[in-house]
Amino acid sequence: MDRATLTRTVRERWDDSVLPSLSELVAIPAVSSGFDPDWQAAGHLTAAVEHVQKWLGGRAIPGAKTEVVQLPGRTPVLLVDVPATEGAERAGTVLLYGHLDKQPPVGGWSEGLGPWTPVIRGGRLYGRGSADDGYAGYAATTAIEAVRAAGGRHARCVILLETGEESGSPDLPAYLDHLRDRLGEVSLVVCLDSGGNDYRSLWLTTSLRGLVQVDVTVRVLESGYHSGLASGIVPSSFRVLRRLLDRLEDSATGEIRLPELTVDIPEDRLAEVRDAVAAAPGALDGTFPTLPGTRLVTDDEVELTLNATWRPTLSVTGADGLPAPSEAGNVLRPFTTLCLSFRLPPTVDSARALHAVRAALTTDVPYGAHVELGRIEAADGWNAPALAPWLRGALDEASERVFGAPWRALGLGGSIPFMGLLQRAYPAAQFLVTGALGPGSNAHVPDESLDLGYATKVTEAVAVVLDAHARA
Repeated sequence: MDRATLTRTVRERWDDSVLPSLSELVAIPAVSSGFDPDWQAAGHLTAAVEHVQKWLGGRAIPGAKTEVVQLPGRTPVLLVDVPATEGAERAGTVLLYGHLDKQPPVGGWSEGLGPWTPVIRGGRLYGRGSADDGYAGYAATTAIEAVRAAGGRHARCVILLETGEESGSPDLPAYLDHLRDRLGEVSLVVCLDSGGNDYRSLWLTTSLRGLVQVDVTVRVLESGYHSGLASGIVPSSFRVLRRLLDRLEDSATGEIRLPELTVDIPEDRLAEVRDAVAAAPGALDGTFPTLPGTRLVTDDEVELTLNATWRPTLSVTGADGLPAPSEAGNVLRPFTTLCLSFRLPPTVDSARALHAVRAALTTDVPYGAHVELGRIEAADGWNAPALAPWLRGALDEASERVFGAPWRALGLGGSIPFMGLLQRAYPAAQFLVTGALGPGSNAHVPDESLDLGYATKVTEAVAVVLDAHARA
């Protein structure tokens, strides 16, 4: 490929075409279905799909076809099917993934900013869905255009943009099954829904944690009773639940006590963590809005990173049965409910982990209190296959030419269910999981923003990989 043409094409497309359309996409309140039960009537997910489809219709890619696929009762998927360039017809299919649904807006945005108000400031595009993950379809398409403009090659490319990722991709398995014959033999998966510790290097995500989520309710009474009369006689539902939690987690350290939820950390992933911390020391400083004087769980950045990528954790994300303090009377409450969210190491069997959690919560319950479990969810994590020589070479080239710095690899504490699904469906495929999320991106929280310069570089790096894949 002509490198100068590649770089110029990517930058021109971002400035002239991508940024205006992406800004308009930010303005669409396409909240994911898990947060908007009336998503069908609201029509925002459909509007997001139609907006991007309209932009795609203006691209001059020979033979490219766009289609909205929507199975009954499920959120829509936008497909872009681009035929291979001459000489790359037998290289299989490249599947490029992103999503168009968004997290809820939440309050607390800075002055002049808002979730549905696109603002360009300091080289960043602010607004919900800018970085997570509205840019992905634009970047994938632009990478394909740039390869062609620079005289490069690419295999058949299918861009798949779903609208349920922020809800855990509940509809994606059905779509993968529905589209299996059309996708063909996928030999490379490119996911642009991730990022890294800085904006100096290209970052690869090499693992994703799995999850187990469950609501646990402990009941001790049919109705509340005067605490002055009942306390000391009837056990507190909160205390029973606290004892059950002690079976799951060491409250002093946060260490998970169930062996079914832990693994030995692979040596290659441990080495990646050490290299990543050495490459971007202090990357965690200031990442989280801790209060003055609040310390992280350890001062060791390697241990913190391992905690967030290869060790299980428990977060209590919600509660019920607890009135607001201003409304709390002298009542021994009949029940307490907590929402438990476990993040699992990438290679843990989530079904086995769920079984262990269920057993710990329901076996030999103190005082014979009644335990109910609800809203149960389990999903496996993902551990990337070893890099093929051609992909490692392409990453080295892209890092040198585009970033001027070595590429880095690191696990991600969150979950992208699509990756595990794809690896099981296409075990021989190579995976490039990367993206433009980085310090200050603020995905899921106020002031979400996309670093435009970095997103442009990631786009160019993907173009380099597409060309290398076609020639492998």
